[in-house]
Amino acid sequence: MKPGVSPDTFPPRSHEAKRVSVVDAAASVFCREGYAGANIDLIAAEAGVSRQTVYNHHGDKEKLFVAVVRDLTERCNAGIFATIATFPDQPADLEADLVAFAVRMNRNCICNRDGRFLRKLIQAEGERYPELFAEWREQGPGRTWSALAARFARLAFAGHLSIGDPDVAARQFLALVNAELQITFMLGGAPTEEEVLRSATNGVRTFLSAFAKKKSPAGKQAMLVHA
Repeated sequence: MKPGVSPDTFPPRSHEAKRVSVVDAAASVFCREGYAGANIDLIAAEAGVSRQTVYNHHGDKEKLFVAVVRDLTERCNAGIFATIATFPDQPADLEADLVAFAVRMNRNCICNRDGRFLRKLIQAEGERYPELFAEWREQGPGRTWSALAARFARLAFAGHLSIGDPDVAARQFLALVNAELQITFMLGGAPTEEEVLRSATNGVRTFLSAFAKKKSPAGKQAMLVHA
C-alpha cells in the first residue's frame, strides 16, 4: 500500500462489510488485549480500515465494546435458539435425548468461537465494567433461560419430569451440562468431543436424579404383580 493511502480504499468493501470487519477485529483485540489494553488504532489495523472509519461507525472505544458484546450476543442467541428448536419435546429415551441435546448446546453455543469470545469478555471485564454488560444480561441469559424453561415445563406437563419452577430447572440444567468444562474454559482451552459428551452425560444424570418423575409405590407394586 502506498504511503498516505487510506486502507479503506483498497480493496473496495461495502459499508456493511467494513462494519463487520471492525466488529470482528474488535472482538479479537478486546479478547486478546482486554478492554483497557485495546485501542482504536490496533483495531483499525486488524480490521484493515482507517482509524476514522472506526470512529464513523462507533464513535469511541466504549461504544465499540458495547457493539461487540451486542453482536456476539445476537450471534450466540441465533445458535442457541436454533438448538433449542431441537429440544426433545416427545422423548423416546429421556436421558439419551437430553444428553444429545446438551451436547448440541455445548458444541454449537458454548464451545464455538462466538461463545468463547463472549465468555472471555464477560470473565475478564464483567466485574470492572458491569454497565457494559447490562444489555447482555437481559438479551442473553434472560432470553435463553425463558425459552428453555418453557420446554421443560412441557416435559413436566407431559409427565416426564417433576418440576416446581421451570425457570430454576432451566438454569440448573445449563449449569450442570457444562460444569465439567469450566476448568478447560478458564485455562483458555477447547474441550474435546469426549469431554463435551462426558460433561453432558454427567450433567443430565444429575439433573434427572433431581427432576425425573418418580414412579409411585402403587405403580411399582403393579409392575411386580405383572412380573
